Amino acid sequence: MSKVASQVNQVEEGHELQMGLLEHLAELRDRMVRAVLALLIGTVIGFFFATQGLQLLQQPYCQLVESPELCRFQLIGPTDGVIVYLQVALLMGGVLSIPLVTYQIVMFVFPGLTKRERRYVLLALPGISILFVVGVLFAWLILLPPALGFLEGFQAQLFKPEWTADLYMNFVLSLVFWMGVAFEIPLVFFVLSLLGVIRAGTLARNWRIAVVGSSVAAALITPTIDPVNMFLVMGPLLGLYALSIVLVAIGNRINPG
Repeated sequence: MSKVASQVNQVEEGHELQMGLLEHLAELRDRMVRAVLALLIGTVIGFFFATQGLQLLQQPYCQLVESPELCRFQLIGPTDGVIVYLQVALLMGGVLSIPLVTYQIVMFVFPGLTKRERRYVLLALPGISILFVVGVLFAWLILLPPALGFLEGFQAQLFKPEWTADLYMNFVLSLVFWMGVAFEIPLVFFVLSLLGVIRAGTLARNWRIAVVGSSVAAALITPTIDPVNMFLVMGPLLGLYALSIVLVAIGNRINPG
């Protein structure tokens, strides 16, 4: 009888484990659906303001051309203008939906956190959105002008730059968006240190990996092969990694774990 009861208990435990896994998967699906809906709603809102966004993104280009009053992008394909317009709307939707998307991610892991850990995560939520905006402004005001100036003036005696809308927007949007994401990394590391997930010594010992990762990320963020723009992006990324080490050390002191 005891052997039969043990087998029954094992079956019940396995069934409970399976039900728990299915419930987690269902919750993950619901959270992802809500995050996608937030992005779609943000994109729809961005669609109505994409013209103003395009005009804003066009300003650095207009400052470089010979006749700013006649500043207009070139289009090669018949749908290029529509695609660029949608790209800007999607970027604006992504910016608008970041708080809601972050909230859905946090709510998924929330049940597994202690009361103290939940407080850390909730306090970090506003900072994540703020740091994204700071990263966007940093890329727009600090990185973009010298990058465009270098590309526009490169071998001017040989080349006449006439940039198309899609290539210009891909460059600008990629630089601005991913630098915004990169500026969130130190705060994410800080929260992980408060949760006891990561140690400052681990980050410090892996600085070589950080250098390689930063160079790869810089190459992906700036879709050009020139080293000047790569170093313009790589420098801030390494600086953010160093800041992450400092914040993680502070987090380790707060929660020695």
